[in-house]
Amino acid sequence: MTADVLIDTNVLVYAYDARNRAKQRQALAVLRHLVVAARGKISTQVLGEFYVTSTRKLNPPLTPMEAAGQVAALTATWPVVSVTPLVVLEAARGASGHGLQYWDAQLWATARLSQIPTILSEDFVHGRVLEGIQFVNPFAPSFAPAALD
Repeated sequence: MTADVLIDTNVLVYAYDARNRAKQRQALAVLRHLVVAARGKISTQVLGEFYVTSTRKLNPPLTPMEAAGQVAALTATWPVVSVTPLVVLEAARGASGHGLQYWDAQLWATARLSQIPTILSEDFVHGRVLEGIQFVNPFAPSFAPAALD
């Protein structure tokens, strides 16, 4: 049985970012692979971050209405894991105990407490394992979507 993968905001945003075509193609390939395998998940944190990033940092940015529509599409496509008070407490432990930035720690805590063994993100050291959670950078030169199988 294959395990689930928690998708970070940056992977979703690159799928919409035409400024870096190579990362856009890779993000789309990885997301398609996870949809077909029915293994990807996102968190409520990622949904909020996607909305903010897509309306402020994309060029051109999505309009608030477009971003809200994309958030709705994301929730229809992926199972969504909620950020709970326990996740916040675990994230604080991850930030203080492992030196993670808080928002990265919250993503890690969400995966850990939801028993999702892999986080897909460019924001961590590729291949690092922290308390059973592995970080995979889908934009690393050695990465291929089949590696998630």
